[in-house]
Parts: sequence; C-alpha cells; structure tokens
Amino acid sequence: MNKPPFSLPPVELLQQLASRLPAPPAWLRAELHNRLVLLLNHVLQQEPQAMDRLRRQQGKRLQLNWGSIELVLQPTPAGLLALSEPGEPSDLQLRVAETSPLLLAQTLLAGGKPPVEIQGDVQLAAEVAWLVDNLRWDLEEDLSRLFGDPVAHQLVAAGRQLVQGLRGFLLQAAERRNKAAS
Repeated sequence: MNKPPFSLPPVELLQQLASRLPAPPAWLRAELHNRLVLLLNHVLQQEPQAMDRLRRQQGKRLQLNWGSIELVLQPTPAGLLALSEPGEPSDLQLRVAETSPLLLAQTLLAGGKPPVEIQGDVQLAAEVAWLVDNLRWDLEEDLSRLFGDPVAHQLVAAGRQLVQGLRGFLLQAAERRNKAAS
C-alpha cells in the first residue's frame, strides 16, 4: 500500500480545533438558516406527497438541536417549511446526540443515521421520519438545468468520487482510533 506524502492529523486534534472555533455571528446563523429552509423547500417541491404530509401538520413547531445550533421550523398551509422564532414551546424536539462534527460526518457519509433524541408529537415525528427516509435531492437534475446534461453528469460523478474519498478517510481514521483505544 502506498503511504501518503504527509500524515494526517489525528481525529482528536481535529475535534479539539473545531471546538475552539468561535461561534458564527447572529447574522450569519440567520442567513444560513434562511438558505437551509430554501433548500429544504426546493427538495419538498419536487415531491408532492411530502408537501401533502407537511400540509397536514401545518402550524406545528419542530425544534432541531445539534450542540449549540438550534433551528425551529413550522409547516405552512402550502406544505412547505418556514422558520419560526425560538423560545416558544415546540410540538416536537429532535436533538442530534452526536456532538462531534467529524463523527457525525463519518456516520452520514457511511450512509447511517446519527442517534437522535425525540420528544413530543408522535404524528409529527412519524412524518419527519418519512421525509428523512423518502426525500432525496436530485442534484444532477438541478445542475443539468444550469449547465446541461453532460456537464451535470460529470460534476455529480466528481462529487461522488470526492464523497467516496472522504468516506474512506473517515473510515481509516475510525479504524486508527479504535486500534489506539484497544
């Protein structure tokens, strides 16, 4: 096996560095939340059944937490999502239990789902679970509208290779960590 020309920092070092980064300013968090809702709504609009499911849950509040990050969403009468103000009681609270960004990325890239603590409305939780299991963003279709089919196909193929490489790196890092812990 070929050795890389440089050694990668241990996962623990990367986690320590990530934990020392300052929190982004409020305006940036708000803008990221807005962009995330736009993306979610774009994906929802490609699946009428998902919009129907959300339409039945209109007005309920869904609070998502990961570490210090909090996002509160509310289904609209149109079957889309809107940002809601934090602080008021939520019908459903979902808290991602994994606090490490690297371990979370490792789980997601391996095709797994991170552990999530769920409290609240059972029906809304069932609808959210259905959305997570059934909604997929057709990125290649969106890129083909901008660049044409051949370029979109090449971009998606390159993205898949990048994800596979990142997945391999994270799996190797996990194996090294497990060997070191043994």
